Amino acid sequence: MKRLGGITYKLLSLLMLYGSHHLKKTGCYSCLRTTMLRLLISTVLLASAYAAVEQAVVVLKTDTIDGRVTFTSTADGIKVEGTINGLPAGKHGFHIHEKGDLDNACAAAGGHFNPTKKDHGAPADENRHVGDLGNIVADDKSVATVDILDKVIALDGDNCIIGRALVIHAGEDDLGLGGFDDSKTTGHAGARLVCGVVGIANETTSTSASRDLTSTGFYIWLLAVMYFVNHI
Repeated sequence: MKRLGGITYKLLSLLMLYGSHHLKKTGCYSCLRTTMLRLLISTVLLASAYAAVEQAVVVLKTDTIDGRVTFTSTADGIKVEGTINGLPAGKHGFHIHEKGDLDNACAAAGGHFNPTKKDHGAPADENRHVGDLGNIVADDKSVATVDILDKVIALDGDNCIIGRALVIHAGEDDLGLGGFDDSKTTGHAGARLVCGVVGIANETTSTSASRDLTSTGFYIWLLAVMYFVNHI
């Protein structure tokens, strides 16, 4: 579902236009008052109903690896942050896979999340899978710190990663440039070391419409509509 930015203001503006038009056409003040109140209630309820997730989280756990990664919506894209312990030192492919099934040592998660049917590539490439997040690096203490800003993955809409698997691979992602048979599909990143399902983070959901509901501008519009309704 795509974010409904400014939906509340748009609906309230349409509501006022409708009221003016209805009054001119029918001249029925009592009918208009009842209709406007019903539409006003519907507008507020509709604005409250559509939720766009602001943050998602994935927990990664095996006998030797554990970590937590968050995906936070920002004005510049999705901020991916976290710490993963227990990885072998070096680079590891870091991808969103198409399914949230973790069976068979993560093999059931399927291939990279790729709704646009493109080749595998680097995060900054135009020709890349949605799930291509490049590499993370584990230090000599087996700790990898994740700090990525990505403009392609999303927490809603066609590129939504919620319910899909985050997979960390044994080897380095060659970003599609390695010349191997699987470079253009997997980045030749090797086995799947650990995986987890991306889920909605606790108490972090809101909507652009809900943000409208808590803004000063919304209340000004609401008071204007209520004044209009009560003075007809």
